[in-house]
Amino acid sequence: MTSTAFQSYDLAGTTLANRIAMAPMTRSRAGAGGVPTELVAEYYAQRASAGLIVTEGVQPSVVGQGYPFTPGLHTQEQLAGWRKVTDAVHAEGGVIFAQLMHAGRIGHPSLLPDGLTPVAPSAVTPAGQLFTAAGPVDFTEPRALTAHEITETVRDFARAARNAVEAGFDGVELHGANGYLIHQFLSANANLRTDEWGGEVQNRIRFAVEAVKAVVAEIGASRTAIRLSPGNPYNDVVDVENAREVYEALVDAIEPLGLAYLHTLETGPEQREFSTALRAKFSGTFILNPFTEGPTDHRALSLLDDGAADLLAFGALFLANPDLPARLATEGPYNTPDPATFFGGTEQGFTDYPALNEVAA
Repeated sequence: MTSTAFQSYDLAGTTLANRIAMAPMTRSRAGAGGVPTELVAEYYAQRASAGLIVTEGVQPSVVGQGYPFTPGLHTQEQLAGWRKVTDAVHAEGGVIFAQLMHAGRIGHPSLLPDGLTPVAPSAVTPAGQLFTAAGPVDFTEPRALTAHEITETVRDFARAARNAVEAGFDGVELHGANGYLIHQFLSANANLRTDEWGGEVQNRIRFAVEAVKAVVAEIGASRTAIRLSPGNPYNDVVDVENAREVYEALVDAIEPLGLAYLHTLETGPEQREFSTALRAKFSGTFILNPFTEGPTDHRALSLLDDGAADLLAFGALFLANPDLPARLATEGPYNTPDPATFFGGTEQGFTDYPALNEVAA
């Protein structure tokens, strides 16, 4: 297939082999203490033919953890584990960003030490349950962050970004999507604050903007990015009625910083127009994780040729196809993802999906 997808790309001074990105996907395979294992290093190295890998969500602090067996970037042991991952990816010629994800109110006290509880903009319990090692449990009411704690949480993002660079990552992506902490500050039902961190548009975007600015100050704009998902109801988040105004104001605020990229996730066909509007407001690299009818495969590459995005992010298909760029180029065949092995477990459904050359052999 002839497509711009397979051409090299300059991402803020870093050359990518192609314009195909591996989207961040929680896999819950970290070892004790949130330390990435050798198996995690193998998993990412297998997928190093992506132009860009964005890791699973990585908690920037202890209280930022939202799920069992997820990795962190706030202890020296975690940094050492991630160094093995980044070394393995770089040895295969890949480029890898760490996604910094503070889960906010999506979590449970059983995951946290020392009597900690999940924190959020406001003390509003999300609907739904969390799957833990002991089975599903109801979400609990989070503790509302004080203004001082919000400032400290911003610093946590900056410290984690510095740790990421020390661990060998090429950059970081702040997770502002899917109902986690940054998205919670943007939302109508998770952020009921009336101080400078909630209410009107400029206050509602303040946490996201301050976190981005803090990371830029720590590691530079060319190594900093953010992911957004306007209109995404995941994790019981409801966007404000003036969501278009909120997201456009957020992009306007970060546009002058010169970030590595803006990454947008679509969850429905109606969001394409929104994605197009945000792309028009952002002059830097725009990565799209598109909504498609059926699996997002080679048929989506036309979005690159049409200029809808600079890079295209693939999720579950990359999970099941370690050599996805090669398979996209030949229009398949594709391994089928197994949802039963998405979260937690062993190498099954993690590092045992075969590449095309292994299938042929």
